[in-house]
Amino acid sequence: MKFRPIAAGVGLIALFTLAACGGSGGSTSGSADRAAPKPAATAGAQEQPKSNESAENEETGEQDTTTAQISTFALDVDTASYGYARRTLQEGRWPAPGEIRPEEFVNAFRQDYAQPHDDGFTVHLDGAKLDTPREAVLRVGLQTRASDSAARRPANLTFVVDVSGSMAEPGRLNLVKQAMHKLIDQLAPGDQVSIVAFSDDAELLLSMTPLTARQELHDAVDDLSIDGGTNLEAGLTAGYQEASRAFRPAATNRVVLLSDGLANQGSTQWQAILDRVKEYAGDQVALLTVGVGREYGDELMEQLADNGDGMAVYVSSEEEAEKIFTTQLPAAIELRAREAKAQVVFNPSVVESYRLIGYENRAMAAEEFRDDSRDGGEIGPGHSVTALYTVKLKPGARGQLAAASVRWQEPDTRVPAEAAKDLQVGDLSESLWEQAPPRLQVDVVVAAFAVYMRDREAFGLDLPTLARHATRLAGAVEDPMVTELAGLIEKARSVG
Repeated sequence: MKFRPIAAGVGLIALFTLAACGGSGGSTSGSADRAAPKPAATAGAQEQPKSNESAENEETGEQDTTTAQISTFALDVDTASYGYARRTLQEGRWPAPGEIRPEEFVNAFRQDYAQPHDDGFTVHLDGAKLDTPREAVLRVGLQTRASDSAARRPANLTFVVDVSGSMAEPGRLNLVKQAMHKLIDQLAPGDQVSIVAFSDDAELLLSMTPLTARQELHDAVDDLSIDGGTNLEAGLTAGYQEASRAFRPAATNRVVLLSDGLANQGSTQWQAILDRVKEYAGDQVALLTVGVGREYGDELMEQLADNGDGMAVYVSSEEEAEKIFTTQLPAAIELRAREAKAQVVFNPSVVESYRLIGYENRAMAAEEFRDDSRDGGEIGPGHSVTALYTVKLKPGARGQLAAASVRWQEPDTRVPAEAAKDLQVGDLSESLWEQAPPRLQVDVVVAAFAVYMRDREAFGLDLPTLARHATRLAGAVEDPMVTELAGLIEKARSVG
């Protein structure tokens, strides 16, 4: 039976399948009705593949393609897990396994994917064989077009700042204030900022104020002071109320939560907090969570961001804060895509099994890919999303290995669109460590490092081997983050 792309297409975040990898094939974008492949159910004798969830091995996450041909997940650009693990290791502590999300490690690193010419995505698909001929790694990369911050639409930013007692620790409120001062200096005259502070309760310190009054904004930041407990629910509710009151249809409207996430008053569960603010949030107020502090409420902050149509980052130093608040945030205030999802369809005549690395809490059923009522991820300008799969190939595998699709909604019109690409077995690099692109090798090292810290094993790679590869690759890509990665792996060897 000839293999065809399944109705849901294939996407960028499901790519770490142990067996074979490579990159080729065409890429298309446009409206979903015009560009989408037809469902397999309409192909007569073909049987609709089951969702990957139906056959998932609960212990390993490995999928058998005889029963689970499709991998589907919501896109995610969070990086907080990597930032917090980095700080933890640098302090000589082993990160808690529950705080390790491999996809956030990989997405923290720079990629070299080509940008699209329009406001959609490019789909990058490649891979490489591993130590045995039937095992490979597959990489799905999605990339949006960067924007000129000077040409972007104006922004309404509501800062919700934690001033509770726990924020008195060095590296918390003082770091937040430094970052806010830098961002205020970076914003454009058409932007507006409001500031809410919270401890036992919440207080609107400054209603929406234009950037022409920068000094007033700086003074409000300087006035932030420590007091009381952590009623994050009250703070976020007040922040969304202010964002709703000052909402500008022609602007990008965001709530920015700056906190250590250690809520101890009011509702402390993300679901209850978001339920409390949903009447003010609407569909056009995205949430950015910025985490700080040695002790950090990782799960709460990450789930608030994921379910609040935003992203989560973590900062532990003035250098990191400057990078996020003066470079990344001003350029990424706008959105390129709403409700973005990825889907990868594996050819069962070529692939015996596969495993997606990470994205456990972003997994979706296959039929949700084209259900535009289902929540996906919000992606900004210049963002890349990477998914790695390990795959096991069948003996003598030839032909199409997989097809990947990404589906999203235009930020303003909500019109759905898709882009897709396929990969042939022959497109795989014959050896990951000798022939594959350096950035693919870096992604594998990063993902393996995350999985090792979480599970104490990673595809047969140990920490000394990962450190050796990271050191070699740091010279090849000339990237300070890869150099730092090599040092973190060595640090993990001494800590673990």
